[in-house]
Amino acid sequence: MTRVLLVDDHAVVRTGFRLLLESQPRFCVVAEAESGEEACRRYAELAPDVVVMDIAMPGMGGLEALKRIRARDPQARVLALSAHDDPMHARRALREGALGFLSKRSAPEALIEALTSVAAGKRYVDADLAQKLALAEIDGAAKSPVERLSEREFEVFLRLARGATVQKIADDLKLSASTVGTHLYNVKQKLGVANQSELTLIALRHGLIEP
Repeated sequence: MTRVLLVDDHAVVRTGFRLLLESQPRFCVVAEAESGEEACRRYAELAPDVVVMDIAMPGMGGLEALKRIRARDPQARVLALSAHDDPMHARRALREGALGFLSKRSAPEALIEALTSVAAGKRYVDADLAQKLALAEIDGAAKSPVERLSEREFEVFLRLARGATVQKIADDLKLSASTVGTHLYNVKQKLGVANQSELTLIALRHGLIEP
């Protein structure tokens, strides 16, 4: 029996995943979490076999929660989920230690396949996304200015692009406002932009946020 922790800020998504997974005799959903903060707490309490983690959530967010869970337990097996199926989100999640990455747009059976692979300690990326990742490397898309951002800078960049203030980002990521300000300065320098509107435009252009 594979014990699963479901992490998503939408209750209806968690319910759908739970029903799907519990229709399979080899999976047992031991807990749900609606935020990165709660995911870290529940992982520490329950030590599930696999975490199914949405990487775009309010508050700490999935990428940061993934990083903290992996720092606590380097053997943690995490399947990252995203509403986006772009190579950049996948690369970031895999770089942070996720064993698998799956778009929420995938067919239900893909979740079972992905979770089975990750539970066995194997990497999983669906075929379409794997092709996009490979083509991005060949075409040089992986060398876009956004790829020059560090993991923390990327997290700050996405939150700024979605309209969050420096103070809100500082509160969510448990950083000082001055530290976030430094990240913001570095992001602007690396991307060659002057304001938040231009950051949002770049994120939209790369398909990193919804219009």
